[in-house]
Amino acid sequence: MSEKLQKILASAGYGSRRELEKWIADGRVTVNGKVAKLGDRASLDDAVTVDGKRAKLPAKDQRIRVLLYNKPEGEVCTRSDPEGRKTVFEHLPRLKDERWISVGRLDINTTGLLLFTNNGELANKLMHPSSRIDREYLVRVHGAVDDDMLKRLREGVLLEDGMAKFSDVVPGERVGTNGWYTVVLMEGRNREIRRLWESQNVEVNRLKRVRFGPIFMPSYTRRGQWVDLDEKALNDLLVTVDMRVAKKQKRLLPDDKVRRDRQLKRLRSKGPKSK
Repeated sequence: MSEKLQKILASAGYGSRRELEKWIADGRVTVNGKVAKLGDRASLDDAVTVDGKRAKLPAKDQRIRVLLYNKPEGEVCTRSDPEGRKTVFEHLPRLKDERWISVGRLDINTTGLLLFTNNGELANKLMHPSSRIDREYLVRVHGAVDDDMLKRLREGVLLEDGMAKFSDVVPGERVGTNGWYTVVLMEGRNREIRRLWESQNVEVNRLKRVRFGPIFMPSYTRRGQWVDLDEKALNDLLVTVDMRVAKKQKRLLPDDKVRRDRQLKRLRSKGPKSK
């Protein structure tokens, strides 16, 4: 069955449909040796290239997978780094004829929950601002914080790239000049949390994501470890972007289920992670 070319490439994780439409208009995509044009359709059996390289298209019976990864400090969210720093992709399981797509990014000094999927359409929907998915973080702030400051952060602060605010800020433990806060954002702009606090002349010295939409960081997942979302968690995530698991989707193979269950048992046996 044929589909619009940009939809197929989006599902493979090459970008958003709008971005891919521009690539097609610019002549960067070919189908079976011919330069594609807007409106062209293709099937998963066609030979599609992007910038002269054969595109890895999703299998017809692709099973949507989502990994939850507990990102440590010091890792970058790129597939390779020219400075030789560790990347988040180094710890992920290998895929055959597919690739992991990061759902957004965390900066090098931010730790915590980072999602990966093998489905580009899902990744794009989860990242798109229109999805309005909330992200929850634990943040340690150095400096004096008062009620007026928290009110400004909830109502909105003008940053260099526009207005920004926390949808919620909950004060926690305070030790000396440092205080812990739980904050929630409805978007994921670059360094937004740090810039919001810096606009109030205080400094963020610890930042950890603990939730993305309905997905929480499990207490047994230590830094640098990943876990495959089970069917319930996956469905909960898909519902947030109005997607459903196709009835024809390939189910988890028995051997894969055994490996996943063993991994969960191994992770849980090690006890809760450190803060």
